[in-house]
Amino acid sequence: MATTIANDTNAARHYVRITGRRGRFIEFDYSIGSPELAVELIMPEKAFAEFCAEHHAVQLTPEECAQIDRERAEWRRKQVDTGDD
Repeated sequence: MATTIANDTNAARHYVRITGRRGRFIEFDYSIGSPELAVELIMPEKAFAEFCAEHHAVQLTPEECAQIDRERAEWRRKQVDTGDD
């Protein structure tokens, strides 16, 4: 994960990760404190911009998103290998 996120001790930092678009709506993941655990949301573009501004949300870079995806895939692989749920 990018150093700026991995070493961030500010639990109040907010992150967004745009995952798609549906017409005038933006689909995104939203997290607080750690981008690895997020909720999926969808909002009209204007509401999304206002939401991000209000929460001072940091948009994850493509590199940060790729790192999170790799970490999630590795975690899933370990769950299958060990039989843990």
